[in-house]
Amino acid sequence: MKHNSSKYYMYGVHPCAAALANPERQIDEVIYINDKILDKLPTLPKTMKMRKADKNWFDKSLGIDAVHQGIALRVSAHDTLGIDELANESDTNQMVIVLDQVSDPHNVGAIIRTAAAFGAKALVMTDRHAPDESGVLAKSASGALELVPLMRYANLANALKELKEIGFWMYGFAESGTETLSQVKFSGKVALIMGAEGSGMRDLTKKNCDFLIRLETADQFSTLNVSNAAAIAMHQVFSRFKG
Repeated sequence: MKHNSSKYYMYGVHPCAAALANPERQIDEVIYINDKILDKLPTLPKTMKMRKADKNWFDKSLGIDAVHQGIALRVSAHDTLGIDELANESDTNQMVIVLDQVSDPHNVGAIIRTAAAFGAKALVMTDRHAPDESGVLAKSASGALELVPLMRYANLANALKELKEIGFWMYGFAESGTETLSQVKFSGKVALIMGAEGSGMRDLTKKNCDFLIRLETADQFSTLNVSNAAAIAMHQVFSRFKG
């Protein structure tokens, strides 16, 4: 586990409510625009630092485009866990998501949200060319940042090696894949690997995959946003696990 001392403003009702309900989340302060918004949050401890602020503060601190809904938290980013944390998981079927330099925080946040919905155990990312934990990431994840552990590695090949050592199979997604998603019989420990927007997985990442899979799409338009592709893949794995 790596201690993370960075702080940021989280905003929006769903992310803030989930963070306040998470005893592991370190929260310095609750900033709110009116008393009514507090009714949408869990009961707050009396020791919690509270501050009422006007729209100008929210616009200046978060940006005028932030959909803050009148609530923000000053929080510390979660500590970064290691893959060894998964070694003691007892479930027969397990899914983790691996992102190879996916850099857009909206896409990564959406993937975290889907990962929570379909029971993924963790999301593994690169240290570089990947978003830091931020208000944008938390808002896009809509509370799921409190449910899906993030694991960051300077060398993704090392991360894949660690996953393999605890029994995971590597399923990489690429247009050059030899099997289609519907043909794969997922079971056991499954790592779904998605490449960066546009460029896809790097060559070394592909070499570390046990299987290369392609998504079936219409001939006239074969490109999917990475968060959409990840959602389709996760649902397929989840369905196979349940079946």
